Amino acid sequence: MTYAVEISTVNNRYLKPTLRLPDTLGFLEGDIEKNLRHQLSRGTVNYMLRQKGASAEALFEINDRALGTLLKRLSKISPVGGVQRELDLGGLLALPGILSPAVPSKAMAERIRRKVLAITRQAIDGLKAMRAAEGTALAADLERHCRAIKAYLEQIRLRSTSGPQQYAEKLRKRVDELLTVAKLKLNDETVAREVAVFADRADISEEVSRLDSHLVQFEKGLKDSKAAGRKLDFICQEMLREANTIGSKACDAAIVHLVVDIKCRIDRIKEQVQNVE
Repeated sequence: MTYAVEISTVNNRYLKPTLRLPDTLGFLEGDIEKNLRHQLSRGTVNYMLRQKGASAEALFEINDRALGTLLKRLSKISPVGGVQRELDLGGLLALPGILSPAVPSKAMAERIRRKVLAITRQAIDGLKAMRAAEGTALAADLERHCRAIKAYLEQIRLRSTSGPQQYAEKLRKRVDELLTVAKLKLNDETVAREVAVFADRADISEEVSRLDSHLVQFEKGLKDSKAAGRKLDFICQEMLREANTIGSKACDAAIVHLVVDIKCRIDRIKEQVQNVE
């Protein structure tokens, strides 16, 4: 007999192994799943084991006693109206309890277990090598998005420093226009106090620093030898939260446009991170 193992994976937030085994090899399911869980930590894993070249005796067992009893009872039933009827052997074998998967002996089962698990480990090694190659390209793409977000953040830093000054100029101009019509005067302290309140409310320096820190953590996670998919997924959520806060506090249209670009980049990162183990 020969055995063939095929393993494929697709992205999933958790590890979800799906096994397809011949009926005669169902006793291997626990050992195979244990190997998969030991070597892989994330993704939907589709495992298929095929058995080739097995004889009929190795695949199926016929319950001779049950089949003989059934035939004996059927022979006692006389044809109705003198019409002769033939028994369908295939239909008889399909009845419950007649045909069942063959159960190998203890020694044979152990030989099969060693062989199948060895092939399974080879298949897992091949799978991990392919995933590592794909992961290298994926990491380069994720790093490219991180560099773009850092460039956007630097532009936001530069524009955020001039925000209060621009607001003060606009406020002074607007107040002067209104007071000219009403022929009133407003002292500078009132304007300064209003500008200070605005500056405190629109301050995004903390959010920018935290987002920058999340990017550093994300890049470290990409270089981690351990499984980091869930960690990177969580960092993406924190990055998006900081970007939303920056967009809600910023009063500069240019900063809002930059935040939109950042959120687009984070959204692409979130999609790709689902493929990271």
